[in-house]
Amino acid sequence: MDLQTIWFILITILFTGFFLLEGFDFGVGILLPFMSPGDRDRRAVINTIGPFWDGNEVWLISVGSAMFGAFPHWYATLFSGFYPLMLCMIVALMFRGVAFEFRSKQENPAWRSIWDWSIFGGSAVPAILWGVALANIIRGIPIDASMNYTGGFFDLFNPYALLCGLTSCCIFTLHGAVFLTMKTTAALNARAMVLAKRAWSAAMMLSAIFIVCTFLQTDLFQRLGINPGIVPVFSVLALISVRFMLNKNAAGWAFAMSSIAIAFSTFTIFRGLFPRVLVSSLNPKWSLTIYNAASSSYTLGILSIVALIFLPVIFLSQGWSYWIFRQRTSVDSEVEY
Repeated sequence: MDLQTIWFILITILFTGFFLLEGFDFGVGILLPFMSPGDRDRRAVINTIGPFWDGNEVWLISVGSAMFGAFPHWYATLFSGFYPLMLCMIVALMFRGVAFEFRSKQENPAWRSIWDWSIFGGSAVPAILWGVALANIIRGIPIDASMNYTGGFFDLFNPYALLCGLTSCCIFTLHGAVFLTMKTTAALNARAMVLAKRAWSAAMMLSAIFIVCTFLQTDLFQRLGINPGIVPVFSVLALISVRFMLNKNAAGWAFAMSSIAIAFSTFTIFRGLFPRVLVSSLNPKWSLTIYNAASSSYTLGILSIVALIFLPVIFLSQGWSYWIFRQRTSVDSEVEY
């Protein structure tokens, strides 16, 4: 296994960690206005992700840094072609971060309502746009022989990409709702359970349509072969089993299954791409791969040493944070995040 393959696997793991952890942040933010009209209840909902949301965004920074260092041509083509989309995503995340900090500065209901809906928008927009981005990566975008994106902004919002965006939004919403069933009590817990079941129905319907459209519009299934392996099959089974676990009131198992569904779906997408990192819709030979988009072997070697030092620190610090704040959140909590 060469360094290019190792770094492709590492970036896949980083993307998976981001979708897995930031995914329930997005879901909780999307559900915030619908959990309860009461301010104390909404505050309790925010408290469930208060200790985690900013740490979860570190994974996005790690993904960007890894792409920039290991595959600079991938980074340059992706971020230049997707620049308006990425800008919208970053602005939405900025509004969400500001909303978390400013919401409790005044007790005026109108003031808090504005920031609640800012959290909703700052969560829904990235949840949709990440699906749009992934759909274009696997379906293909106009890239010329010089690795330059030659399309326009609205080329990214084709029907297949919009379908993927809605699907990712529903899956993240389900993930957030299941997370809330683990972290809330009493009436909030009951409401989260109802919303989780509704989100599951929408996620299953859109996922089925997305799988069919992916088969028709991309070469992902052809590359996986007749026997795709346990990963894509188990991702579907895990998503199906979420509803079974919810019916059994097994919130922990439901969250585990939704996490597996997201993680294995991400693995499936990147496995279908390999060794490509960006597909050219103009000419398959112009696609970016882990070899023509990579840094030198010397650079990858240095980056590997740095990663071996700092990645365990990130994993351990986040694991410690989740362990410390593992208790459920109630409306009577005096702590506000």
